[in-house]
Amino acid sequence: MKCLYIFVVSAELVYNDWFDTTVTIGASHGWVDSLKDDEILRLHDDLNPYALYKDPICIPLSPLVTLPHCQTQIITNVAMSSSSPENDEDCVMAVKFLGPQLSFCKPDAHSKPEWTNIKIEKPCFFSSRVMFSKKENMFRIPGYGGNLIGSWDICEPFGFPASTEPKLEPKLQNVRFQNVPPKLPNPIRELMDSCCMSQHLVESPSTGETFLVKQYSKREIVEGVAKMKTEFLMVYKLDEEGNAVYTQDMGDVTMFLSKSEPFCLPSTSFPGLYPNWVHILDFDQHTSVHLMDGYPLDATISTVSVPYFIIFIPPQNIVD
Repeated sequence: MKCLYIFVVSAELVYNDWFDTTVTIGASHGWVDSLKDDEILRLHDDLNPYALYKDPICIPLSPLVTLPHCQTQIITNVAMSSSSPENDEDCVMAVKFLGPQLSFCKPDAHSKPEWTNIKIEKPCFFSSRVMFSKKENMFRIPGYGGNLIGSWDICEPFGFPASTEPKLEPKLQNVRFQNVPPKLPNPIRELMDSCCMSQHLVESPSTGETFLVKQYSKREIVEGVAKMKTEFLMVYKLDEEGNAVYTQDMGDVTMFLSKSEPFCLPSTSFPGLYPNWVHILDFDQHTSVHLMDGYPLDATISTVSVPYFIIFIPPQNIVD
């Protein structure tokens, strides 16, 4: 049996503490990643629904290593190639830091994981998120604006000495946008120009398609506190040659964006899901967007100043 879980988790349940010695920095495949002031990143599976049926697992990794002219205090996100880091010796984890550093390791619970650290040269990737592509068997990062995509082959050898800076060069792909709406109404253009843009790569296993999502967000002041709210969304179907075709029809697909890895589900396979909807969870908002409109049709901005970690967890097989 597979179930979709939405977690709105309070700080104390995801390893944040009031003294800032432990902070939750991301999630992937239902595994939550925390970082203590000892600079050791840990993987926890006790928010994974399957963990309710067994003893929770914690996998400590080696201390992070900061490359020259980089930082490892602010983490953009994490991604894993497998949902079983505890027993899959080929599982690779990627940690994307704000700035040029990208780090990989194999979080095998039966060995001492070592980091492979890479310094990205192109600034367009510095603030972007990393994702794992099952289709390409690579970790991929969309550059700012979505015009360039970098891919790192996880089949490259790992286990470099932590103090070195390996020359693991990315495969770069230029993106050519097609079928872009030629005449967007002036209010929409003005709205987009006033927003901050972020981009996401999302794969749909059921259809075999890859989507490039442009998310336009704007700051609002709520009870004296600045909050980010999604104002507009554009989705493109991305083919293997880098052609990105604007679409308002993803087919039988519902998309989920959160602090965990983005994912798609076949809408008709899960009660309550409907095609062409994108659901967004973030620290400040819970938003649903229908692609025929592009605007959030159901947007809620949080007014609570309590640290919450909000993630969608992909469907998990909870039967042995």
